[in-house]
Amino acid sequence: MQDRQQTVIVAGAGLGGLTLALCLARAGFAVTVLEQAKVLGEVGAGVQISANGSRVLYHLGLAAALNAVGFTPERGEMRHWRTGETLSSRPLGKASEETFGFPYFHHAVLADALEAVMPGAIRLNTKVEGFEQTNGGVTVRARGGESFSGAVLVGCDGIHSTIRKQLFGPDAPRYTGCTAWRATVEAGALPKGHVRPVASNWIGKGGHFVHYYMRRGELVNCVGIIELDQWQAESWSSEGKKSAFLSDFAHWHDDVQTLIHRAESCFRWGLFDRDPMPRWGDGRVTLLGDACHSMLPFMAQGAVMSLEDAYTLAQCLSLNREPEVALQRYEDLRRERTATVQQMSRDNIQFFHNAEIPNLVERMSIHREAHMWLYSFDVTEQEFASSSDPV
Repeated sequence: MQDRQQTVIVAGAGLGGLTLALCLARAGFAVTVLEQAKVLGEVGAGVQISANGSRVLYHLGLAAALNAVGFTPERGEMRHWRTGETLSSRPLGKASEETFGFPYFHHAVLADALEAVMPGAIRLNTKVEGFEQTNGGVTVRARGGESFSGAVLVGCDGIHSTIRKQLFGPDAPRYTGCTAWRATVEAGALPKGHVRPVASNWIGKGGHFVHYYMRRGELVNCVGIIELDQWQAESWSSEGKKSAFLSDFAHWHDDVQTLIHRAESCFRWGLFDRDPMPRWGDGRVTLLGDACHSMLPFMAQGAVMSLEDAYTLAQCLSLNREPEVALQRYEDLRRERTATVQQMSRDNIQFFHNAEIPNLVERMSIHREAHMWLYSFDVTEQEFASSSDPV
């Protein structure tokens, strides 16, 4: 934008919102991040960051921070839900760095980096309730009567986005027929060698189970997906009973059940998604991440797509004079790729939840090709300036 001291308001301090804020702050913009939580949790805990996402974080100078807290798996593997047989394996870790130029991580940290560049940019306990925009800017209303003014508003406020609802009206995400369990296990509580330094995906019958190290290898993150006809809980996420988690995976391999047994607590939530949106914004307001392209976690790309979004949007705002043109350019660059990844993630339900399909080898080959397409993408090599922006 022509005047970079105009504030960009970011609604939501998740991975995408903080990455956007840091990109903008490093580019010389003033940024205000509005987050409804009273305390900012461990940003990116349990999140997988593939090479196309770590490229963004390295560009922001976070390589040392990532290496200090993250865990880089040696490879990714698929295993049979009952026998434990390794069905396929693909290199990650050093191989990812050699192939794509950037490693594959299990973690991300951003809040401290933003505070160092722009102290006080994050406003906690500030729930956005709505906004008004004019030709000259946007005013955001927060619960309690406080308001914030800026040149642009970006809704990074997730699948239940308040900003999207005001832009396009109320709607409901679609329950996908899958419910997710998550638990973390202290690595020291497991038998020695129980979890190898790899990202394991057990593909099974009506579900799949993923586990991998996080926090320098001190914890094991476990996510189990099971098919259920409907999501009956009032909340989209809630603490679950370990007995129910065990019941859902009762006939799975002993290695999987040991992980569940050793978990101190577990949480469950329904998996929801939406069809790709034809538009993401209007005027000086746009959306980012799950707010505009929520997707199933079956390609481990939801968080990474928000990193790509953030870098792209920051560059578009930097290289286009008019905010409206910048936001449209951002949307045009991102809409097709994210829609493709949404569909790829949805398609993987059939692959991950039927280890006995006759064309398993063929599907694994397609899966590997999809990862090559995803990871090799260089978000920095795009034409961010719009030809329609007046000089």
